[in-house]
This record gives sequence, structure tokens and C-alpha cells, in this order.
Amino acid sequence: MQTTQRRSGVCINTTGWKRKIGLYVGPAFILIFSPLFFSAIPANANRKTFKSSVKPGWYYFGRKMDTADFEWMMWFSTFREHILFALSGHVLFAKICSMLAPQHRSLVYMVYGLLAVWTSMGWTYVTLILSHCILLYSISLVKLRWLCFVTGLATLATFKCEPFVSWQADFVQGDFELRHVLFYGGCGFTIMRCISFALENCERKEGNYNILELLKYNFYLPFFYFGPIMTFDKFYVQANNPNLARKEREMWNISVQGLIHLAAILVVDILFHFMYILTIPSDVKLLNVLRCWLCVAVGLAYTNLVYDWVKAAVMFGVINTVSRLDHLDPPKPPKCITMLYVFAETHFDRGINDWLCKYVYDYLGGKHNNVLEELVATLCTFGVTILWLGPCQVVLIWAFFNCFGLNFELWTAKFFSMEPFASFEMAMSEAMSRRIRAIFNTFNFWTIVLYNILALNSLDFAKLVAKRLLLRGFPITTIIVMFVTYCLIQVIKERERRQALIDDPDPIPPAPVPAPIPATTISSTVTTAATPAAPQPVVEPGKEKAE
Repeated sequence: MQTTQRRSGVCINTTGWKRKIGLYVGPAFILIFSPLFFSAIPANANRKTFKSSVKPGWYYFGRKMDTADFEWMMWFSTFREHILFALSGHVLFAKICSMLAPQHRSLVYMVYGLLAVWTSMGWTYVTLILSHCILLYSISLVKLRWLCFVTGLATLATFKCEPFVSWQADFVQGDFELRHVLFYGGCGFTIMRCISFALENCERKEGNYNILELLKYNFYLPFFYFGPIMTFDKFYVQANNPNLARKEREMWNISVQGLIHLAAILVVDILFHFMYILTIPSDVKLLNVLRCWLCVAVGLAYTNLVYDWVKAAVMFGVINTVSRLDHLDPPKPPKCITMLYVFAETHFDRGINDWLCKYVYDYLGGKHNNVLEELVATLCTFGVTILWLGPCQVVLIWAFFNCFGLNFELWTAKFFSMEPFASFEMAMSEAMSRRIRAIFNTFNFWTIVLYNILALNSLDFAKLVAKRLLLRGFPITTIIVMFVTYCLIQVIKERERRQALIDDPDPIPPAPVPAPIPATTISSTVTTAATPAAPQPVVEPGKEKAE
């Protein structure tokens, strides 16, 4: 999780050759160096790491499959048939209800979701979930935000520490493979949804929401086990809207998105059979003996982050497609790692990100201009994130560095807004100012990459990447990588500039045409014009718009 409040990055304009380099050099780099790197796989196929995570795959092609990502295997191999069956039933009943009784569709969603959870996990699990809902609903009636938040976080902590975890896990019936995954997923997201409901109920001026609204919100099946989280205020308005008219070409867009997600699943499946990008980083000894250490330092780290973004986009995209069929507007997919050059936009789960921004980060940070308020807001935000992910060494290190990076951006912006730096920048040309900012964003980009490798792979792999990129690769490799990243950031900023002009054109109004001067006032006008007026500062419209 990271926050979405944007504070840095200036939109720019680029020349044609920079744009072409940025567009094609990233994929070309992977295509050129990946075969050289992965040619070492057959010679090391008998290593212990490969035996544990590389399993039989495409029999007719003689390819084995990388199964190191349990989450992907769970979704698209082990749990695939169950997901398709459950979501297909949800879509069918939702469609029938939307045609016959659209005003009761949220109730039908709740009933179907409750029955699906009951069938898969048993009535004791449903009882446990209902007990948490009743507890948070009762606390919300007091309408004290701090009490709702403390109770919710304390309840969430019971799924992270013993003996509460084992005691609650005994409520789940059955011994199928995914019992523990569904248990923690359903309970964790339930607590987050209950906190959202409680806080929104505190904000309601008159009366309280019905507990039935909480159950409708929580037992909406597409979001129940694995999210994403939609805050209660948005869900309540959208789920209870009787007007189910669709926008022009909305169904066409939903169909296209579904086909794109299917294509992405096939691409990832091909990637798992030919490029073992998840198994290789776990074998540090193999990485140390490979010849192509440039690809190890840059290509493998970058590919891992891109894959994690694709996984999040596909997993949430499939569920979001179903929710769009239900006339909901779910959280958007995460922003691609290639497009990130500020810590304020790095997040892989926009639902959790929106939840944290609404109830913690923006609530405590205000306008995010004060250094002390920003520090308190980020510390509290990452504190909740650590509790959500589960406290451990990797999570603590990841949270510390990302929290520092988020605050360091504000400190840097405050520092360079002071004199004499502000005067220096005003004296610069617009292009030079953009180039200097892009240089800082280049180092920021690789800092984001290194920090997030901690959460995706391991601390040892992050150390290896940093050492080979900054020490063993200096100066030639480091300069080449930074130059390519600089061109990429130039392209990204140009794209953002154009999109900003489309979203908010903000045209400069033309100067008013002066009215004709009467003949009787010509003499007085000439007398007044003899006195020179005070000079007005000249403002560059393009630079003002970009800032």
C-alpha cells in the first residue's frame, strides 16, 4: 500500500527521439538480454530450488512450469473451477434480479453470497463472520471514530497473533487445501469493511445505517474473499441505485476488458513455462555465478515488478468485470510500475489504498503541506498497513523505506521551494527545469524498484540487485540504465501532460478588446500615459500550467 496524494513530478514535453527511445528500449532490453540470462536454466535444472517449485507443465511441448507464486496457482489452477462456478451463478442470479426487481438486487447479492460462503466454509465460519459484524455495528452506534478504529484494529490483530488465530481457525470446518487461505482472506477483508461501515455511520448526521446494509456490503461475493475493498459510502449509493441504465458502449468496454484479462492470463502462463522469473531470485547462489549479471540486476528485478502488477491487474480485473455487470464502479486497477516515479503513487491494491487514504492518510495529513502532519499521517498509515500484511522483518523494512521515501519527497519539495533555489528555477528555462526534475525522478524510480523488491522477493535479492546496479556496474552500466530510465520518465511525463490538458483544458481567456476612447478624454489620456506605469511580472503560461 502506498498513498495516492500526488505532490511531485512536473509534466513535460519531449523531443521525438527521446520519445522513441523511451517507448521501445524497455521491452527491447528484456527481449535481448532475457534469452542470454535464461539460457542458464537447463544447466541448473537439477538444483534444489528448481525441484521444489518447478513442476510438470505443458507435456506436449516438454516444458515445466514455475509454481513459486502460490496466489496465482490458487486462482488460476487449483481454485479455477470453483471461482468460475461461483461467479457464474452470481452473474446469473444478479441478471434475473436486475430484470425482475432491480430495487432488491443488493438483497439478492447478500443472500447468494451468504449461501456461497456457507457452502464453501460451513456454518461455524459464517457465525464467526456475523459475530465480527455485530460487534463493529454495536460499536458504531456510539458514533466515536477513535473507538470504532481501535476496536476494528484490535479485532484485525486477533488474526495476526496467537492464541486468537488458532482459536478462531478451529471454527472452520473441512480440511480442503484452500481452507486457511479463504479463512484469512474472508476474515481480513470483513474487518476492513466493517471498519469502513462504522466510520461512515459515525459521519452520518441523523440516525444510523441498518445492520442489513452492513450484511449486504460485507457478503457481496465478488469482493468477499479477496477484495478489492470498496468503501461503504460508494457501495451503498451504487448498490441501492434503482436506475440500471448503462452508458453508451459500456457492455462493449466490459467485453473488451474481459478479453484483455484472458489474454494476460495466457501471457503469464507462457511466461511461467519459459522464463522462471519467480524461482530464480530465490536461489542467490545461482545469481552469483551467472555471467549476465547486468540482466540479473536490472531485467529480472524489473520483470518481477511488472509481473506482480500484471497479477494484481488480472486478479482484480476479473472481479471488477463481474462487479461492472452488477452496475457497480469498483476501484481502478493499480498503476503499472513502469509509470511510477514518485512514492505517492506506488500501490498494487487501489482498494486498500483508497481505504487508507480516506480514513487515515488524508484524515490526518490534511492538505499534505505541513511536514509534521505528513510524518504523523504516514506513520499511522504504514502502521495500519503493517498490521494488515502481518508484522514480520520484510514487511517492517519495506514499510520503513517506503514511509521514508514518501516523506523525503515532501522534504525535498519544501527545501527547493526556499530561496535561493526558487529564484534559480524561475530564472531557468522551462525545458531546463523539467530536465533537472526528471534527473531526480530517475533515481527515485530505481529507489521504488529496490524498495518493492523487498516485499516481492527477499532481502538478499534486493541487496544483490543494488550491489550489481550501483557498485559492480558503475560507471558504464549505471549510466546506461539511468539514461534509459531518464528517457522513459520523459515519455511518462509527456503522456501525463497531454492527459492533464484533456481532463482540464483550462484555456487562457483572450485579452478583452479595448473600447473606443471618446474625443473629450483624449487629452486626459495622453497626460496619464505620460506617467509610466509600474512594470507587471511576466508569467509564462506554459510553465504555470505545468506546475
